[in-house]
Formats: sequence, structure tokens, C-alpha cells
Amino acid sequence: MARMSDDAAPPESLLPYDVWAEEALREVAIRAIESAAADGLPGEHHFYLTFRTDHPGTSVPGHLKARYPQEITIVLQHQFEDLRVDRAAGRFEVTLFFGGVPSRLVVPFGALTMFHDPHVRFGLRFPALGMSQPVMEDVPEEETPADAP
Repeated sequence: MARMSDDAAPPESLLPYDVWAEEALREVAIRAIESAAADGLPGEHHFYLTFRTDHPGTSVPGHLKARYPQEITIVLQHQFEDLRVDRAAGRFEVTLFFGGVPSRLVVPFGALTMFHDPHVRFGLRFPALGMSQPVMEDVPEEETPADAP
């Protein structure tokens, strides 16, 4: 019987561990959004959420889609209303104010690519689900979220 050396590559898994791990990370973000929808944001917590505007099922007003045709980062902090999570539909909805104008956004969970709570320095990145190709772009530090003052 031949013995494998310790530096040999592991065999390819027949179980989708990478998919399960991404789903688990996305679940953390969804639970945080659900908590904010149910109870508001506690203390100084606030969320930066990046999502694909070109993801199937995403709905953003035309002026935002024109400015952010592929991806946008929004902030859930002070100027948002009517945050709802619909697990059955696999999405959340929120009204944000851009330049004082209310805009309703519908975001499928699979469109999320980043969740960050800067108050506690907690963040997650994951690929958009259901897209024809994975998105692995870094957002430059100097970019500001769409609804930042």
C-alpha cells in the first residue's frame, strides 16, 4: 500500500464546501439586515452593503442604474426607511434618500458582494450568485458610498 506524502495536493472534493461556506457567510449578512429591519440599528452600528445592480431581480431607479450600471455600495445608517427582508423571495427592500429624493431598492440576496459594519470592523466579501461570471473587483478606498453626504 502506497503512502501519500504530507505535501501532496488533497483530492478534489465531491462535496461543495466552498459553496456551503459562501452561503454561510451570506447568511450572516442577511441576519444582520433582518435584525436592523426588525429592531433598527443598535448603538453606532451601520452597514455598508455592496451589490450588483445588474444581477437578475435587482431593482434600482433609472438614475442610479445609469450611474452605477454594475455595482453600488449603499449605507444603512440614518437616511433609510421601510427596510424589509423577504426570505421566501430571497431579497431585501429598502428606501434610501439620494440628494433628499427617496428611492426604493430591491436587492436579491445573491446580488450582495460585500457586507461591512465599520463600527465593529466586521466585513465579509462574497461573489454574486447567479451571475454568468464571478466578480472579484476591489473597490478603491477613496470611493464613497452612493448615499454618503
